[in-house]
Amino acid sequence: MKLIHTADWHLGQSFHGQERHAEHRAFLTWLIDTLAERRADALLVAGDIFDVVNPSLRAQELLFEFIVSAHERLPRLDIVLIAGNHDSGNRIELPAPLMRRLRTHALGRVSWLDDGTLDAERLLVPLTDAAGETRAWCLALPFLRPAEVTGAGLARDEADDASLRDTPRNDYVAGISRVHQQLIDAARRRREPGQALVAMSHAHLHGAAVSESSERPIVIGGEESISATLFPPEIAYVALGHLHRAQRVGEARIRYSGSPLPLDFSEVDYPHQVVEVTLDGEALADATAIPVPRPVAMHRIGPGPLERVLAELEALEDDPALPREQWPWLEVRVELEAPIPDLRSRVEAALDDKALRLLRLERRLPRVEGEDAPARVDLQALGPRRLFERTWESRWGEPPDDDVLADFDRLRQEVLDDEEADAAEARP
Repeated sequence: MKLIHTADWHLGQSFHGQERHAEHRAFLTWLIDTLAERRADALLVAGDIFDVVNPSLRAQELLFEFIVSAHERLPRLDIVLIAGNHDSGNRIELPAPLMRRLRTHALGRVSWLDDGTLDAERLLVPLTDAAGETRAWCLALPFLRPAEVTGAGLARDEADDASLRDTPRNDYVAGISRVHQQLIDAARRRREPGQALVAMSHAHLHGAAVSESSERPIVIGGEESISATLFPPEIAYVALGHLHRAQRVGEARIRYSGSPLPLDFSEVDYPHQVVEVTLDGEALADATAIPVPRPVAMHRIGPGPLERVLAELEALEDDPALPREQWPWLEVRVELEAPIPDLRSRVEAALDDKALRLLRLERRLPRVEGEDAPARVDLQALGPRRLFERTWESRWGEPPDDDVLADFDRLRQEVLDDEEADAAEARP
């Protein structure tokens, strides 16, 4: 049996104010061709399908057109989608009854039975081969928000499993671990001899490498990360989403596919790929990375002195025959000895008549010893938590302690959860 694992599409992403629909459409077209060429039996999309909880109509059209086109070309293909932390679970599940007619299973949230245990059956998706025989079960676990997994019923001290009781983690991580365990136990009971188990989760695993600046922490820094030991050896393959850098986590069977496109200039040099997974009975036979062609090039110039940067810009090759939507994206980073008021105009003059799109110009000024004013920072790269720490230290003369940071993290998560709830209520 053959599967294709992908994640973190972020359809509808606004890239420094610019739309990327053409790039996403090119990737989805390539993906359908790849599914057909590789004769895949199933496609697993491990979360962050959209970039925001309330995606644009064009972003939603991209997803639905892809599903319809994939089904028309590969009528026996099973597609399994889970919601990530950027997605609205309710929105992902809204068209689920229609999508099931296209052999597409959309799981956006978890639910609980009257006795407080996980409703695991709805998260177990059969994966069939070309003959229609069930060869594997997908344990499709969408992103878990704190309100879904914390509380008395899921607290760490009430966990049945000793490995969870003895692990010093917060209730949120213990709750995530408990849900994974309940789902795995249900899959063990459901499968028959010869059928493989494939887990799909949108989570941060211990030891996995995060992106330089583009990934939003799921909850609080790295404290929400879970252990790869949650996935016992009988799980043939673990298809992960959330981290944009493609990577194995300890074993060949536990992988982040990574994002198919760079979502920030810091990700330009990452390997962007999908993973072809081959199962032999209950075991993993092979997992092979398939590079994703980059529909639009991305260039980072600098950091360096202005004259050197201008020379690099002059030397950049371009293709004027390309349509504008395929012109390369460009980030320019200049180190200055002093402010230059006409810096942007000088950079734009170096790009005059070139088929390139300047998205970001970063000015790096030297820090002056003894200067009271704070150094200029890029708020987007800094992130909310670091900005809060800087502001607190500037106001009180010392960094915030752990309790203050914990309060900030909880408040920020409440804001993120409220945004999703408001988006859900606004839907007709």
